[in-house]
Amino acid sequence: QVQLVESGGGLVQPGESLRLSCAASGFTFSSRSMNWYRQAPGKEREWVAAITSSGSTTNYADSVKGRFTISRVNAKNTVYLQMNSLKPEDTAVYYCNAPGIPSTSQGTQVTVSS
Repeated sequence: QVQLVESGGGLVQPGESLRLSCAASGFTFSSRSMNWYRQAPGKEREWVAAITSSGSTTNYADSVKGRFTISRVNAKNTVYLQMNSLKPEDTAVYYCNAPGIPSTSQGTQVTVSS
C-alpha cells in the first residue's frame, strides 16, 4: 500500500533552517510529481511546493518563494523540503503527497519560535 513518512521537523528560532524528508513507497515514485503542504492550527491546509517527476520543474507558494527549496532523489524514493530563513508563520504540520494517489500520513511538526 501507499506509504508516505515525513520527518525532519522540530523547534527552531526565527531565521534558522530545517530540512524535511518524505520517504515514499507503494507506488512508482519516479513517475509521479510530488507536493508539500502544511496546516497550521485552526487554518486551512496550504499548498507549499511542487516538483515534477524528474525534478526539472519546481513551483512554490508566494509565502515561501525564495526561502524554501523542494528537491527529490528518485533512487531513494524521497522528496525533500529545505526551509531557510524560517518565520513564526511557517509553524505548521508539514505533509507530502503525490497528486492523484490517495494517501494519509502523520506529517512532521515544524515550530518556529523564539
